Amino acid sequence: MTPLCVNALRRSARQIFLKAVEAADPARAVRNALNQSPFPPPGPNGQYYVVSIGKAAPAMMREALRHIDGEYQALCVTHPENEEQIDGATCLHGAHPVPNENSLAAGQAVKDLLAQAGADDQVIALISGGGSALMALPADRISIEDKGKVSALLLGVGIDITQMNLVRQQLSQLKGGGMLRVASPAPVTAYILSDVIGDDLRAIASGPTVAPIGTRDNARAICKAAGVWSDLPASVQKHLSQSGAPDDVPQTAQNHLIGSNRHSLHAAVLEAQSVGAVQIISDMLTGDVRDAATTLLDAAETAPAGTLTVLLAGGETTVQLTGTGRGGRNQELALHVAMGAAKRGLHGDWVFLSGGTDGRDGPTDAAGGIVDADSLGRMIDAGTDPAALLHNNDSYAALQASGDLLMTGATGTNVADIQCFLIAKS
Repeated sequence: MTPLCVNALRRSARQIFLKAVEAADPARAVRNALNQSPFPPPGPNGQYYVVSIGKAAPAMMREALRHIDGEYQALCVTHPENEEQIDGATCLHGAHPVPNENSLAAGQAVKDLLAQAGADDQVIALISGGGSALMALPADRISIEDKGKVSALLLGVGIDITQMNLVRQQLSQLKGGGMLRVASPAPVTAYILSDVIGDDLRAIASGPTVAPIGTRDNARAICKAAGVWSDLPASVQKHLSQSGAPDDVPQTAQNHLIGSNRHSLHAAVLEAQSVGAVQIISDMLTGDVRDAATTLLDAAETAPAGTLTVLLAGGETTVQLTGTGRGGRNQELALHVAMGAAKRGLHGDWVFLSGGTDGRDGPTDAAGGIVDADSLGRMIDAGTDPAALLHNNDSYAALQASGDLLMTGATGTNVADIQCFLIAKS
């Protein structure tokens, strides 16, 4: 591959990804929703209670406050990289992807605020991805440390986000409609930016304003099927083994979906059309990264000759953690594609990008990875063994060695992942 060609393809892949991120701008999503239907007003003796939770919380809160006419109290819960102040709102920082004491403090603050709301008040909930870990208030007799252990265990076995959040809901006071219980009798209107493939509102940030996904029995079955039941803290095992269920959700919120991965994938398509012939491989690319890599490479092998083809996908894959390395699902997917392409002898000039729209892939500072036909060679020249690093789930080290980490910084939004595979065959 010529340096000129690979550099052009890399620039195009990055631009396509950034257009997808731009389409998920949370302020624009809130603004568009409120232009169509303004906030419902509180009663004659009431005020607004505004709670914004998730990685996109600051932008959603700032835009929402521009549309409020009247008295309000506002609380924003986001991750530490969003170090911005919001006039008229208190901003707290939790932890992600595993909750900590800061997450606990944020969860308690949300509960304390909403418990003040009465029948004449109007609660506005602004929900985005990451809220499950950033706002954590465990069920009685479960510590935040035990809740964090559950999250870490489930992240390590590669279950999908819906299953994970079903379990989280059964261990929480605020998830699975818990915010509705706390806020009752005040009415609740929610504006939701989806990071869940398929846009199941029950799974986004573990559904604080919707009914739970399942039951304690379902949660227990998931943990046993994933092989982590015996490793769960005793307090969690005891809670999930109890009969009964949380109190019924006392009311139904007005929930509005205002942005999603599919919206971003559509924006990526529009940008890619200026580059080459576009094919959408999947708008629900889920499951293990190894299977996802196979799907993407199969499509690349069948791309026609004589043109530049842009293969696009959106979704959220999973990783089986068996090693001790550092990385994330997008970085590991990129490394799997690089190694798979070399093994298959993929013809043509190509570049593959996989990135998280939040700018953070796993517990790293990278959004994902962007690889090409020379990536493995650069890793080896740098003195690393890409196969050994992949086996140790150390994709960050491999991509760092080859200069293939996708670095964007925190984007302030989160609608899962976008994949872009550019291939030109002669």
